[in-house]
Amino acid sequence: MTQHTHYSLSIKIRSVLFFVLYNLAGIIHSFFCVLIGPFLPYRRRYQFVNLWTRFAMWLLKHLNGVRIKVEGQDNLPPGAFVVLANHQSSFETFYMQLLISPQATVLKRELLWLPFFGWGLALLKPITINRRNGSAALKSVLQQGKQRLGQGIPVVIYPEGTRQAPGTLGKFNHGGSMLACQAGVPVVAISHNSGNCWPARSWIRLPGTIILRISPPIHSDGKKAKAITEEAETWIHQHYPG
Repeated sequence: MTQHTHYSLSIKIRSVLFFVLYNLAGIIHSFFCVLIGPFLPYRRRYQFVNLWTRFAMWLLKHLNGVRIKVEGQDNLPPGAFVVLANHQSSFETFYMQLLISPQATVLKRELLWLPFFGWGLALLKPITINRRNGSAALKSVLQQGKQRLGQGIPVVIYPEGTRQAPGTLGKFNHGGSMLACQAGVPVVAISHNSGNCWPARSWIRLPGTIILRISPPIHSDGKKAKAITEEAETWIHQHYPG
């Protein structure tokens, strides 16, 4: 989004307040995460780090008028599984950590180098990849992903790789499906419209409802990775909230 002149003054002010409070809280909380987090068991550490995420969601609701609706949450299977979700903004990378807790998210390694934000992120056992090297990135996903799944930690992957505009889907890669096949775990597809309220590469936060729809488990037994990817992509497209 390049122009914001059509947004009301109220939306602009509330968006600026969100940006300031969200980042200020993140800076303060990150210091406590670095000081306390390493000494906590993983699951307690995960909950502690994500106090900031809960605060951000509280701000979105009470300051920016963003409601969150989850459909099909009972479809999430027990134990380890792989999530394939469409990618529109930073919102889902935050909220998914609350929806599926704990989890390991596949992300580019450069994010861990960011002051404050990256420090807390590093404590959550993410799966880090070098996006400049495709073969090495896939190897990292499969190697680290199987370790996390073996620990009973679900893995969340955004197979488009980059954020897309609301209502569009990018090309899905097969890394997540390959991981599910090799680890023998099911895949869950999640379709959402986060970009309507939290536009990518924009400081504006728009009131509305973000809907996340969760598919029944897609079993990987006896299936090829390509077939699983196509099934998840089709489900996401057909159940997109609009």
